[in-house]
Amino acid sequence: MDKTSILNQYRSICSDVLNKLTTKLNKSFKSFFMETLVLYIIIPGRINFLQMGRYGSSCEQRFRQNFSKDFDWLAFNLSLSERILTGDRKAIAIDPSFIPKTGKNTPWIGYFWSGTAGQAKRGLEILGIGLIDIDNKDCISLQAVQTPDNQTLESNDVNLIDWYLQVLKSMKNKLQNVSRYVVADAYFSKTNFAAGLEELDFHLISRFRDDAVLFYPTLEKPTGKRGRPKLYDGKIDMANLDKSRAEKIAIDNGELYTLIAYAKSLKQRVRLTIWYSKDGKKPKLFFSTDPAMSGKDVIEYYRTRFQIEFCFRDAKSFTGLMQSQARDVSKLSFNFNVSLATVNLAKVLAKERGIPFSMASCKTMLHNAFLLERFICVSGIKPNRRLNDKLVKELVEFAAIAA
Repeated sequence: MDKTSILNQYRSICSDVLNKLTTKLNKSFKSFFMETLVLYIIIPGRINFLQMGRYGSSCEQRFRQNFSKDFDWLAFNLSLSERILTGDRKAIAIDPSFIPKTGKNTPWIGYFWSGTAGQAKRGLEILGIGLIDIDNKDCISLQAVQTPDNQTLESNDVNLIDWYLQVLKSMKNKLQNVSRYVVADAYFSKTNFAAGLEELDFHLISRFRDDAVLFYPTLEKPTGKRGRPKLYDGKIDMANLDKSRAEKIAIDNGELYTLIAYAKSLKQRVRLTIWYSKDGKKPKLFFSTDPAMSGKDVIEYYRTRFQIEFCFRDAKSFTGLMQSQARDVSKLSFNFNVSLATVNLAKVLAKERGIPFSMASCKTMLHNAFLLERFICVSGIKPNRRLNDKLVKELVEFAAIAA
């Protein structure tokens, strides 16, 4: 496929996915949506309503009005995932992300944890939900949902964990069609979250704290006598692991052991995977609430979880995830999701063109193609594609890193 059609190919991917959606969209919203997805990938600087009005063919007011409308982002991104996530092992990854924000009138602004700063900071938070492909080490963002501030949560008599579970419950049916495993960081290794996922028929894959209390399951058979049967034999000492009760897994940088253990904090048996690094640091404890899962799968699922962080990184750096100036929950939500969906589309575009994925390169090439298309359109010249193909290709790929 010739390089001059890269912008048309991007539009074609958007159109194909929109046509597959079961929800019927009117013609006006479709044209707005297509234009928005193009603008988020071609605008080089700050992305807001003013900039979209400058670069687009629609006025600023049209973008302001349509950003308040609902859209099935989950169905849209699941359809995109079918074009890029081709592995057999998949899981749902969840991860809250901090969005710096100031202003008294921004809805749900409050203090949220920022992993980069290592402290709670004033701003917004979104719960990112993604689909990770374990075999291909890739991730597609499915949806981002803004987290309410503490005052709003308290008025609804829920805590933060309850809110995260409510979000997953609202997407339960569509998510379970692709995976029943939810991968999350150590913050989510809590009793109420694990129990909530179990009620929703999901399994949790996460990491315990270094000082987690774990026990060997008992090897004794039921005696038939009265009283509660014995649950475990003794506490697991990570520094002196009973290797006769664990299975060793081959790994390059350290030692990996797996066994079924009883977790005191979760009050249930889990598949525990213990990683001892070569540098002698404290062992890391990974687990799955599905005891039948293999230890190798536990570690590979958890490590692939970090792919969702790269989606946030690209969206924050290139597609305006943090740049919306809206003061409405629905408009902020639309911005968060269109930003992440644009990264997904760039991944699909790179794969279908057979080029290495680089968000910087994709944005540069599409920006160049957009400018070239605009120059030709304004000048009224119909270029001879056969004679100018090499020149146009050079212009489109100008300054691209991995074209």
